[in-house]
Amino acid sequence: MKVLSVGGGAREHSVVEALKRSNAEIFSVMKNKNPGIASASVEFVLMDECLVEQVADWAVSKGVDIAVIGPEGPLGEGLVDVLESRGIPCVGPSRAASQIEISKEYARDLMKRNNIPGYIEHRVFDNIDDVMPFLEEFGKDVVVKPIGLTGGKGVKIMGEHLHSLDDVVEYCREVLENKIGGEARVLIEEKCVGEEFTLQAFCDGKTLSPMPAVQDHKRAYEGDEGPNTGGMGSYSESGGLLPFLSRAEYDEAVGIMQRTIDSMREEGTPYKGILYGQFMLTADGMKLIEYNARFGDPESMNVLPILQDDFLAICQDIVNGSLSAAVRFDNKATVVKYVVPIGYGIESRSGEKVHLDESSIKNTGAELYYASVNEEGGQIYTTTSRSLGIVGIASTITDAEFISEEGLKFVGGNVFMRHDIGKPDSIRKKVERMENIRGSRSA
Repeated sequence: MKVLSVGGGAREHSVVEALKRSNAEIFSVMKNKNPGIASASVEFVLMDECLVEQVADWAVSKGVDIAVIGPEGPLGEGLVDVLESRGIPCVGPSRAASQIEISKEYARDLMKRNNIPGYIEHRVFDNIDDVMPFLEEFGKDVVVKPIGLTGGKGVKIMGEHLHSLDDVVEYCREVLENKIGGEARVLIEEKCVGEEFTLQAFCDGKTLSPMPAVQDHKRAYEGDEGPNTGGMGSYSESGGLLPFLSRAEYDEAVGIMQRTIDSMREEGTPYKGILYGQFMLTADGMKLIEYNARFGDPESMNVLPILQDDFLAICQDIVNGSLSAAVRFDNKATVVKYVVPIGYGIESRSGEKVHLDESSIKNTGAELYYASVNEEGGQIYTTTSRSLGIVGIASTITDAEFISEEGLKFVGGNVFMRHDIGKPDSIRKKVERMENIRGSRSA
């Protein structure tokens, strides 16, 4: 079967490798030449994935049978709508359904009007003069989010990035005046304190099939310090849970996601593709921080390499509306560590040569996924985004983390990575923090 893959990052490389295991013939569209995707493809073209008519023209010319959309940008531009109008079914939501990620306002309002658990109190502003009176009346710490897409880097939090109400107002002013996220609107919501985790699920519009839970690490530096990034790495535990996450809490998150897709279907906007829920366990219970309309990055690298069932068959079930509620995964733990350019999170040094030894990485047992790099003349160069994902897979998080670190030994250049992801001390702190949060609930 001919499959169109859209996107050129590590998320898409992990998707392509899963499709390759299903013996798919892969045709890829990507902005940058990702060498892993290029080598796995029958044919590829370098193109802006958001030029949806041109992408569709190319896909039709190659006779592809189904499309898997990786990044959020093309979804927001309506790529699924265009492809499906040309007879190519897609694993990915329509433009209307992708508003679950594209518009933070849509996601919050959907939860509020359908009384979906996990809702966080919020308000949206388009007039800066209304912000300070609201903050003074609200009386709680807040989080400020541009309405639209910012690559995971537009959120600012009181106590971390914003240290006073004046700081909040000034950042809101910056968002409104510069239309950060694509429009002059800004969302302010209550700040939640707790432990975050990611739950991804396959969805055919009605049935939800959840994947193992994952914990991402957004901060650039060890100890969860430094600027927010698109994600420096992540881990998952055998059994599908996390060291601080109970089965009941996992099931609660699944229930929130099921209520969400049920509400979308009832409102005439059915959701199909991959739904990603970012949750936080707080003293006030489970909270939904945000939804994404696609696989997470890096979280796709935690789940797809341990998928037992045939990925292409799952994709066909999604588009046919025949998805099983129980997709199977290996009982393994995973640790992903990203290699990123020097300055990533502030001002990345692009065009720098990345040195790596693929065969030696493979010999350690680690998996290598190319991210936003460029290949020129057989050499790998950084862009302004992340460069490589190195994944360890084993029976325990400790062993998976060791394998990931062994793989990192064969990567060099003007790059850096967070070594603490998946380390016992780091995980112990998260478990202790969650124990304290649970204790405060019953106090």
